[in-house]
Amino acid sequence: MGKVVCTIEMDKAAGVTVTVANADDSITQTIKMNGTSIVITVAGSDATSTITQDQSKIAIACKQFEVTAEETITLTSTKASTYKSDDALTVQSAKDMTLKSDAKVAITGATEVGVTGASSNTLKLASAGATLSAGAKLTLEGTSEAAMSAPTVSIKADASLSAESSGVATFKGSVANVQGSLVNLG
Repeated sequence: MGKVVCTIEMDKAAGVTVTVANADDSITQTIKMNGTSIVITVAGSDATSTITQDQSKIAIACKQFEVTAEETITLTSTKASTYKSDDALTVQSAKDMTLKSDAKVAITGATEVGVTGASSNTLKLASAGATLSAGAKLTLEGTSEAAMSAPTVSIKADASLSAESSGVATFKGSVANVQGSLVNLG
C-alpha cells in the first residue's frame, strides 16, 4: 500500500466529511455526517459498498455481506420480515434445527419440495408424486374426500384391519375373494 491522502471537510450546512484516498489501489473511503445521517462509503475500481444510518434505519449496500460471530447471532423484529435470494439459498446447521411459527407455515416450491429426516421417519413430497412414511402413526385425512389410485393397491396390517363406513360400503372387483379362518357376513 502506498501513501494515502486524508482530508477532513467541515461545513455548517453539509456537515463533516472525512476522506481517505488510496490512489495506488484506486480505493476511496468516505465518512459523511450531515446532522441527520451517517454515510460510510468504500469505493474501488471493482465495487462500492455503502452503510447508511439515520435515526430509524441502517441500510447496507454491497457486493458481498458476511457476519461472523464466535458465539450467537440473534435477529428479532416486531413487524413482518423477509429474507430473499435471487439465486440459491442454503440454511444449514451442524446440530438440530427448528423452524417454528405460532401461526401458519407454508413451504412452496415451483418444481419440487423435499423434506427428509432419519430413515425411520421420512417425509418426501414432490409435485409429480409423494411418499409418506411414519415410524409410529400415519394419518391421512380429507375434509370431503380421500382417494388413492394406482394399477395395484395393497393394504396390509400385521395385527388388525378395519374398514368402516357410516353410509354404503362397496367392495367391487371382477373377482372378489374374501378369506379368513372365520368369515362373518351379515
